[in-house]
This record gives sequence, structure tokens and C-alpha cells, in this order.
Amino acid sequence: MTKQTQNIINVSLTLLAIYLYSFTANNIDTEILGFNSFKFLISMAVLIQFLIFLPSFLFQTEKFYDLTGSLTYISVTSIAYFSLDSPSTIDTILYLYVIVWAGRLGIFLFRRINKDGKDERFDKAKKKFFWFLQYWMGQAAWVVFTAGASILAILSPVEAELEVLAFIGIFLWWSGFLIEVISDYQKRKFRETSDPKTEFISTGLWARSRHPNYFGEITLWVGMAVISLSSLSGIEYVTAVVSPLFVYLLLRKAEGVPMLERIADERYGELTDYQEYKANTPVLMMKIFK
Repeated sequence: MTKQTQNIINVSLTLLAIYLYSFTANNIDTEILGFNSFKFLISMAVLIQFLIFLPSFLFQTEKFYDLTGSLTYISVTSIAYFSLDSPSTIDTILYLYVIVWAGRLGIFLFRRINKDGKDERFDKAKKKFFWFLQYWMGQAAWVVFTAGASILAILSPVEAELEVLAFIGIFLWWSGFLIEVISDYQKRKFRETSDPKTEFISTGLWARSRHPNYFGEITLWVGMAVISLSSLSGIEYVTAVVSPLFVYLLLRKAEGVPMLERIADERYGELTDYQEYKANTPVLMMKIFK
């Protein structure tokens, strides 16, 4: 099987998975422009990626990839929220949390790509239509599967109230968000004074996990799923499981941790300090005591 054939299959399977996922909205009877609200927003997430992919492929650039992902989160969640006549407190919390997280991450990643000039993931991929498209459709899946529970909860007719479960979710979200923000800040400051090609960060939160930003990301989406639970019913509960699970698999098993660990091994593998750091620091989970 050629690389192109595999990429075409991956794109097709991703779109099929998104299509099947749309049927989890068994309790949503509202419409946007004559279409089921949830299915409309899912389709919109895919369409946005494709529309920005085309000029990105034409000009061979990945600079707008991460920013497009964040703007897609903001767009689909905003449409869901403002389609409501009287949003509940939980609806507002879910909406604001998505906006804050996506806005912060989008600006952070956009600044980074402009400073670095490129993203190593796309060096070869952006030159091949279906290989590059695979990344963009993967980003559509990222938006849909991750934000799906929150969007469904916002659109749900169930009148959910703030209860113990919601407060647990709020605590988890803030814990994860702060860990992600602080670890990103620490790494950015480290890069300003050190050469990442010869030196690795092992201070601050990075002394407790080799990827604390990813740990924070997973934790905050667990929190979002927990907050969403009181507004979901029936098969919709599947989305609350899929959301943090998808984030975990994406970061831990797909293009997150494995890629960064491989790059780190290539750069620092011969350094004794790095071998000790790797042996004594969890890859993802944060240790409480040093």
C-alpha cells in the first residue's frame, strides 16, 4: 500500500468516524438553518478545516493550522451557546471555559509558530495533498470529539443545575488549565535563555512530569466532561467518555508524547543528565513528591 493510499484511507475513516459520532445527539431537536443543531456544528467544524486547508496547501504553509483549530472551537461553541434563548449557569460555564482555553492556546501556538518559522510535523506532509489533508481532518476530529460533550450539554433541553458533580468538574478544569498555562510559560521562558537543541527543561512543573502541559490538557477535558454529565442522557453519555479519552490517546499514543520523546532522545539521548531525568520523571502523570 502506497503512502498516498494510506492517507486517503485515513481521511475517509476520520470523516466516517465524525459522521457516526453525529448520531449521539439523540435528545437534540433544535435546528440551525434547517439542520439538526449538533450535526450542523459538526459539519461546520469539518468545513472550516477544509476551507483553510486549501490555501494552506497552495502556499505550502502550516502557520494557520493551530490557530484554525482554536477558532473552530470558538466558532462552533459560540453558535451553540447563542442559539439558546435562556442559557443555564452550566451552559455559560461550559461556553466560557471553551473560549478561554481555545483563545489562550490559539494565541500561544500562533505566536510560537511565527517565532519558530515552521512546525517540524509538516516538513514533508505539507507537500502532499492527502498527507496534509489528513492532518486537517484530524484536527476536525479533535474539535468534534473533544468539544462534543460540551456542545451537546449546551444544546441539551435538560435543565441542569450546579451540583456536587459540576463543582468537581470545575475544580478539575481549573487544575488542568493552570498546570497547562504554567508549564507552557515555564518552557517559553526556558527557551528564551537556552538552546533547546542542546539543553532540555527539567525545572518547575517539568521536574514532576516530562509533559506537564499535556497532563493539564487531559485533566481540564476530564473536568469539562464531568461538568457536562448532568445535561446529558442516554447515548449522549458516550460523548463524555470520548472527549477526555480522545485527548489522552491523541497526546499519549499518537502525535504528542511519542513524537516529542523521539525528538528528545535524538537530541539528548547521550547526555547522562537526560538519562537520569528520564528515569526519575514520569512521562505524563505528575509526581507529587520529587
